[in-house]
Amino acid sequence: MVALPTGTRPGVGRNASPRLYGPEYEAVVRVLDSGHFGHGAVTEQFEREVADFLGVPDAVALSSCTAALHTALVAAGVGPGSEVIVPSLTFCATIQAILASGARPRFVDVDPDTLCITADAVVDAVTRETAAVVPVLFGGRAVDLGPTRDFLTDRGIVVVEDAAHEFGSYDGSRRVGGTGRLTCFSFGPIKNLTCGQGGMVIPRNRQEADRLRGLRMLGVVESAEQRAASTTYQVAAMGFRYFMSSINAAIGITQLARFPTTEETRKDLWRAYREALLDVPSVDLVDVDVAHTVPHLCVVRVPQRDRVWRFMRERGIDVVVQYPPNHLQPAFAKWTLPLPVTERLGREVLSLPFHPHLSHGDIEHVVSVLEQALVSLRVC
Repeated sequence: MVALPTGTRPGVGRNASPRLYGPEYEAVVRVLDSGHFGHGAVTEQFEREVADFLGVPDAVALSSCTAALHTALVAAGVGPGSEVIVPSLTFCATIQAILASGARPRFVDVDPDTLCITADAVVDAVTRETAAVVPVLFGGRAVDLGPTRDFLTDRGIVVVEDAAHEFGSYDGSRRVGGTGRLTCFSFGPIKNLTCGQGGMVIPRNRQEADRLRGLRMLGVVESAEQRAASTTYQVAAMGFRYFMSSINAAIGITQLARFPTTEETRKDLWRAYREALLDVPSVDLVDVDVAHTVPHLCVVRVPQRDRVWRFMRERGIDVVVQYPPNHLQPAFAKWTLPLPVTERLGREVLSLPFHPHLSHGDIEHVVSVLEQALVSLRVC
C-alpha cells in the first residue's frame, strides 16, 4: 500500500473518500504507457473479474451508473409512453435515467426504517402503463420484491435494480447482482469499489448482454479488436457513447483484488457507529443489516435536522443530506404526488462521515459532536 503523506488522511472533515491501496497508480501508468485509453482489453478483463466475483456469466461495463440505468431500461424495452415505479428518496440520477429512456417516473413512498420501497408499495402503484420498477438499494441494503415476482412477470414488468450503493452486499445467499435480476452498479469516486468513474450492468441473459454492448458503443456491432482488424464496421441500431475507459477499468481491477479488506473495514466502522449511537436519545440509526451488507452510508434520523447539520458543519464535521426528495424538485414537478413518509424523511435524514479512512476515535468524536448539537438545540 502506498502511504498517504503525513497529515493528509481524510478524517471527519470529509463525508466520503475513496480508499486507494497503491497498485492503482501502477495500473493507471501501464494503461497510459500502452497508449490505448478507451474501451479495450483492460475493460474486458474488469468485466470478467466482476462477473467471476458475483458468480454470473457476464457483466457489461459503462461510463457511469446513470449510463448503466439508462441503457438497462432501453435494453429492457422501456421507452416513450411507459411508466417506471421508483422511490422519490434517491439521487436525481435515477430519475434522469428514466426520463432519458423516454419513460416517466411514478414516485412511491418508502419504508421509514430502511429508506427502501416495499413489495406492497410496488403492487399498489402498478398501472396499465407500468413497464418497469427501479428499486433503489439505499445504503447497501438489498430490497426484497420477491412477493411481487409473479405479479410483475405476468404483466411484463421488468425490475431494474439501482444498486449504486450496493456492490459486495448479499441478497440471501448470493451477492447482489448474482440473483438473476437486471442490476446496475456504480463505481464512482466514493463508492464501495471505485474506478474513479464508471458503472456496470449485470444482464439476465446473453441476448441482453449483446444488446447492452451495442447500446453502449453507439450501436456498433463489432468489438474494438474486430474493428481494428477490418476496413469497416456495422452500426446496427441507435446507441450511446457510454463505454468505460481502460484507465477507469485498471483502477477497478486493483480495487476488486483488495475488496475483502474494504468490505471488512466498512462493516467494522458501521458497527462502531451503531455501538456509539446506542445511548444517544432522539437519534434513529437507519439499519442496513450489516451481516449481509457492505455499508455505503451511515444515515441517522434526527429532529431539527437542518439546525443539527449546521451545528456539526460549523465544528468541522462533514455531515450531508442524502437525498432531497425528487418528487418535490422543480424538474419533476409534473409527476408530484403526496408521499408523507418520504417528505418527513426529507426533513430528518442526515449522513454522518463514513469512509474507510476513519478510525474508531473519529467515530466517537462525530457522535460526541452530534450529542452536543442535540443538547445545544434542546432536542434532548
